[in-house]
Order: sequence, then C-alpha cells, then structure tokens
Amino acid sequence: MAAGDGELGRALRQWRDRTAPAAVGLPANGQRRAAGLRREELALLAGLSVDYVTRLEQGRSTSPSPQVLGALSRALRLTGQERDYLFRLAGQAPPEAGRINQHLTPGVHRLLDRLADTPVAVHDVAFTLLAWNRPWAALQRDFSAERGRARNLVWRHFTGMPSRVVRTPEETERFERGLVGELRGAAARFSRDQELRRLIDDLIDASPRFAEIWQSGAVEPYIANRKVFDHPEVGLVTVDCDVLAVQGSELRIIVYSAEPGTEAAEKLALLQVIGLQSLA
Repeated sequence: MAAGDGELGRALRQWRDRTAPAAVGLPANGQRRAAGLRREELALLAGLSVDYVTRLEQGRSTSPSPQVLGALSRALRLTGQERDYLFRLAGQAPPEAGRINQHLTPGVHRLLDRLADTPVAVHDVAFTLLAWNRPWAALQRDFSAERGRARNLVWRHFTGMPSRVVRTPEETERFERGLVGELRGAAARFSRDQELRRLIDDLIDASPRFAEIWQSGAVEPYIANRKVFDHPEVGLVTVDCDVLAVQGSELRIIVYSAEPGTEAAEKLALLQVIGLQSLA
C-alpha cells in the first residue's frame, strides 16, 4: 500500500489525534479543538517542518524516507506493530535484522516521563539522539530544531559543532577513540545499514582526525563516568554519567545526576527552572 492513496495521511491524523500533549511531555496550553497533538507539535517532536507534516497528512508527499518514518513513529509513540504498519503504508520495508533499530518502546517513553527531575536522553547505537526530556535540554541545549546529522554526537564532535561539554586533552583523546571504536563495532553488527555506512564514509571525508583514528583500527569502548558542562547561565556543572541498556535493544539511555546537597545538584535544580521558563 502506498502513501499516495491517502491511507498514510489518515493513519497519521488518527495517531496524532489520540496522542495527548501531556503524554509526550508538552504543555496543553490554550484552547484546543481536539485533545491530541497539533501539527506544529508533531513536527517539533519529530524534527520535521510543519509544511512537510501537512503534506504527508494531505497525501501531497508520497515518499517519506525511513528516517522520517522512524522519527514520526517515535514522536507518536507507536508500538512496534504500528511502526511496521506505518512503514508499509509509506511503501517502505519495516526495519529488519542487520539495520539499526531506532524504535523506542513504551517502557522507554515512560522512563523519560517519570525521570522528570533528572536529565535523560536516548541514543541509538550510532550515537544519534532520539529522545530527551526537558532537564536534559536545559543542561545540554534543545535539539528540537536540529535535523539529520546535527543530532548525531559523533558527527557533531568531529565536525566541530557547538558543545557545552568541557574536556581536558587527555579526556578528548579517550572520548574520540571511544566514539570511533563504538562506531566500528556498530558497523560490524549492522553491516546492512546503509545510513551508518554513509555516516562513516562522510566522517572520513569531513574529519582528518576521525579518519586517522578509524584507520588506526581503534576498538576501545566508549566510557563516560563523569561530565563537566559549561552552561551560559550557571557556569560549570559536574555530573555523574550513567549509561543504561534497554533489554532486547541496543539503545543507550544516558542519565546525568549529582549527589544531593552538592553545588552541582543545586545548579541542576536551578537549570530546571531556567530551562522550563525559556522553553515555555
């Protein structure tokens, strides 16, 4: 079944109508004609333009990419079966073995919701940012307006995009070798993932440093126990960094925390207020 017959648009509207703003971490401000998400809100959550979401729902865009479909399924919190149905409606094969699975289970979504006072984000095995909560955005920055590669940690680092993380030269060396080693492992496990292959090829072309480490055969794992952020409002914030695995998936849940009663904990609490005000 192809997107051009209108079924894709109808399914997207139905899923959008059933998704309450509070269920995806958005404030339900103002009067609403329906309880579900507005197109603008779905576009924000999926990292797409409002015009493109409109064209999809109206059947005027007939060939969304797998990346777009994956973003929509995460934004709408679809189940695995619903995600596969969405792919088929759009004329795409559902994700299969040998390719990176970016699907967030309902349990992962609930974890993000319930850790409302703690900075939490979810990456896939190639370090692409998939989801985050508001404390994480307040500490790091809000990535809602970022598209494509701008949400990939490896691409951002090796192409010199802005970051609030502060590292010593020794820490940078370990960080870079760990990223490349993890990406090499992902390439071996997901050999059929063409997007991952393109990411690596483009990194080799764009970053001499990445190319140097890649060609060295680095296989060190990425380990981050602590991170230091230089925030424009509160200054330096040192946090513990824990990486949690999702059973049956290679998703990474990144949790930042600080010992209660410390200056870092006080700064994280202050950032929630500052961040919520700026995001509202």
